[in-house]
Order: sequence, then structure tokens, then C-alpha cells
Amino acid sequence: MKVLFITDNFPPEVNAPATRTYEHCKEWIKLGADVTILTCAPNFPMGKVFKGYKNKIFQTEIFDGIKVIRVWSYISANKGFLKRILDYLSFSLSSFIAGLFIKSDIIIATSPQFFTTLSAFCLSVLKRKPWIFELRDLWPDSIIAVGAMKDSVIIKYLNYLEVFLYKKANLIISLTMAFKENLIKKGIDENKIKVVTNGSNLELFSPRLKDLKILEDLRLQDKFIIGYIGTHGMAHGLDFIVNTISKIEDRDMHFLFIGDGAKKREIEDIARKKEIENITFLDPVCKDDVPGYLSIIDR
Repeated sequence: MKVLFITDNFPPEVNAPATRTYEHCKEWIKLGADVTILTCAPNFPMGKVFKGYKNKIFQTEIFDGIKVIRVWSYISANKGFLKRILDYLSFSLSSFIAGLFIKSDIIIATSPQFFTTLSAFCLSVLKRKPWIFELRDLWPDSIIAVGAMKDSVIIKYLNYLEVFLYKKANLIISLTMAFKENLIKKGIDENKIKVVTNGSNLELFSPRLKDLKILEDLRLQDKFIIGYIGTHGMAHGLDFIVNTISKIEDRDMHFLFIGDGAKKREIEDIARKKEIENITFLDPVCKDDVPGYLSIIDR
């Protein structure tokens, strides 16, 4: 079976959508599927193309045995509603055009953002192939939830488009039962919604002793470490956490933040202005190094 998977995040990006798609594709290939990833130049979350890549009209590579086709898109940082919409729409158009020339038996698109699914729907109509809507977040609901935009005519249109795509999908893979219930309330046939919760690569992520070298490098040998590894974005509330840390008097408790995103500089500024000493910020680490850092985190 030839699978075309449309996503605007893929390794070497290290955010959740990129990692999840990569892991899924590796498993599908083991089962005999012929998988092609259709994505853009890696740039998340700062909106800067990764070293070794260019934002070209069309380029191909083999990434760890997976065929990857990268297309041009308008690139912006993960902040600012209008610029991100331009980013999303440009990738949707570019992926649609490129997808016309890729042989496939089935098309999968992941959301957020759901303009990838608009591309998949259009391709399914022209190519007469079934398509799957992989639902990882309720978008545009999440736009309002994080305060990026208030309810408006634009949001109402996006909500209409969201429901339209749900109805046109041959199958919807929902991350949670709550998402499925939300879709049912919107009039989506529950029989075509399947819930597949998040999993983990147990070969990589398994219990292990604390990495003493990392503890020594960070000078945190005698600390109780509370950690966060992931995107520092609008939806994560890390500014609230850092403001709360300033009120904690226990100096043996240390906070470790690893990652990058649109809000990172802001939360670093908060820590600096409040003169918080029991906090460490690190840039993103590669996936293979994450278990070592997880091993030193107590909570």
C-alpha cells in the first residue's frame, strides 16, 4: 500500500507532531507500507530553516529509510496569527500541487493545523482516493483558548471549514475520547471516528538510573529537579509556572526547562527580572538524548 502522509512538521524538527509522525511511519514501513512524507523545510518553532536545508520549491531526501518530499512554504515563527495563517495556507497549496504527482493508495493528513487536511481532501477528490483526518488538537478552538484571537467572522468561517472537513474525511483518528465526543456534538458520524491515544517508543524511553554526567554538567547533583521538555509556546502556560516559581523558598528544588518556542524569551525575561536562581533553561536536545535528561527529573 502506498501511503501519502501530509504534515508540516517532521524530523529533524523535534516537536511532538514531528516525532509522532516519524515513529508511526517507521512502524508502517515494518508492516510493508510504502510511505511518502509530504512536508516543508524544517523550521519549527523559531521560523528559521534548519542548517543544511533550504526553503526550495521541491526537494526530496531519504530520512532514516522514509521518503520525504519537502515543498516551499511561507515561513514564520510560531507566533502571530496572520503570519501563521499565511504559513499554513502556503503549505496547504504547495503540498496539494506536489501531491498531484505522488502515487498513493491512501492519503493521511494530521492536524493541527487543519489546512493540511484541506490539502488532503482536495487531493482525495481529484485522485479518487480515501483520506484520513488525524486529529491531534481541536483547531481553531485552540486559537481562542490560548488567546491568540477572539471569536470573530474569521473564526466562524474556520469552524465551518473544520466541520466540513470532518464530514468529508473517510476516517477520523482522534487522540482522545473527549475529542470524539466533541465531534459527535458537532454532528459527525461516530462510526467513522476511532480513538487512538498517544503511545511511546519503549525501546528508547524506559526506566533508567539517573545520568550522573548530566547532573554534574548542570551542577544539580543534590537538587530535587522538576522538569519540562517540549515547546515553549502560547498553549503551554510556562509564564504562569515561572511566575509561581518566584514564590518558592525551597532552594533545594530546581526547575529545568528544555526546548524552544515563541514564548521562551518571554519566560527567560520573567526569570531574569524576578532574579530566580533555581531555574535552568536549555536549548532543544536531540531525541536520543531526551531519556538521559528525563532520568534526572524527579517530577
